[in-house]
Amino acid sequence: MEENIFRPITFRFRQLSQFVSHTTNMYDHYSFEDAAAYQIELAKQLKFQPLNKIETIAGADISFNKNSSTMYAGIVILTYPGMVLKSFALETYETNFPYKPGFLGFKEVPALLKVWELIRDKPDVVVLDGNGILHPRRMGVASHFGILANQPTIGCAKSLLHGKNHIPENIKSMTSEIKNNANELLGFALRTKINCAPVYVSAGNLITADQSLKILKNCIGNYRIPEPTRMVHNIVNDFRIGKLKAGFHEVSTPLTLF
Repeated sequence: MEENIFRPITFRFRQLSQFVSHTTNMYDHYSFEDAAAYQIELAKQLKFQPLNKIETIAGADISFNKNSSTMYAGIVILTYPGMVLKSFALETYETNFPYKPGFLGFKEVPALLKVWELIRDKPDVVVLDGNGILHPRRMGVASHFGILANQPTIGCAKSLLHGKNHIPENIKSMTSEIKNNANELLGFALRTKINCAPVYVSAGNLITADQSLKILKNCIGNYRIPEPTRMVHNIVNDFRIGKLKAGFHEVSTPLTLF
């Protein structure tokens, strides 16, 4: 493990951006033990505070081919609460960090930060396909990205990684709390569509748990996955199969393709 990774990281984004400008992942040499220790240090930097005004919201996600080291990363920018696509950015990134539950940030965050540098007008909040503090070390991909980008983030996961909850009633927008063994609130199960499994919402960084839930409720469309992460999921898959090109793309007319 490099000696300097535990230095204060409140202002480390500039340093990290120098890493992500290269073609290999700065985390590839980390063992899982190193990675867990790094998560614990990162979690000390978490802050939770309400956002005063939200006019734009982003969705961030990754796509990749099985057994490939290439990550296809994307971020979409939408109006809030209108959910109209304004722009999106796409980029590839190479990593050999293995996939393991609880360590998603080490595989995905460097790629997403590379895309983040392409975004001209930063959104008010970013929703990531994964957990925020709903994580054994309070450091899911949304929290990891939020700290290094110094950005308000929300985690929206498709499966429950950590914590205890009761499944919410089978009514759209119903919720149930998720807590740890110490009875601390970590997030919420949110029923986005009847007769479908809930999604799991948690604060990532620079936002509160209650506000994260309120925002995600306003992002529910006709599908199980809320619009920011649903839309970026479709866009990065199109990028992966060659239908879209890397770079920053402004949208002049509303798109219904995704």
